[in-house]
Amino acid sequence: MAQHGLDQRPIFRDADDYRRMLGDLAELCRAQALALHAYVLMPGHFHLLLTPADATGLSRAMQALGRRYVRWYNARYARRGTLWEGRFHSTIVEPAAFLLDCMRYIELQPAAAGLVDDAASYPWSSLAQHLGRQAEGRADPPLTDHPQYWALGNTPFERQAAYARLCAQAPDPTVLERIRRDTQRGWPLGGPEFLAALSRGTGRILVRRKVGRPRRADAGLAP
Repeated sequence: MAQHGLDQRPIFRDADDYRRMLGDLAELCRAQALALHAYVLMPGHFHLLLTPADATGLSRAMQALGRRYVRWYNARYARRGTLWEGRFHSTIVEPAAFLLDCMRYIELQPAAAGLVDDAASYPWSSLAQHLGRQAEGRADPPLTDHPQYWALGNTPFERQAAYARLCAQAPDPTVLERIRRDTQRGWPLGGPEFLAALSRGTGRILVRRKVGRPRRADAGLAP
């Protein structure tokens, strides 16, 4: 999921702001039984990769997180009003096909945005934890490693090394664009079989239709 600041304004101004958000995030993940797999806090937005325990846990946690942080931020900077650009954006991810790509997309953002040369040196993401490079004494939010990450190796060192190799590979622009687009629009991120299974389970049409007027036969009209 992703949440952006209003009018592209900063939502974090200094280290205390980042630490406050991470502290609230850790508390709400525990309270709402959310498994946090990856995160990044950028100056004007943040991304989270989570698995909720039930259908409403994510919404409850994000609403509470938004309210808490805005209340604290407004008091600290003597401002009023909202901080967010509307509701957060989210999507369902097919783990086998896209979870590791989503992790890399989230954790490599600071380097992609030019904030740092080495993404693992950025202090407000989960990448250092996944590479075994977290600074001693840091109070980072506890992560729940997803089975897809565990499958990278039999030991922590093997997993960290394998994930480092993945992060060193050039990302597929098509995959990156699909992650951005599907998250923004709330479309499930997965292959045809995954989308079909979701459609059967929810009773909703989850396959994107082709743009343009349907053919007469497709529309159920006689030729």
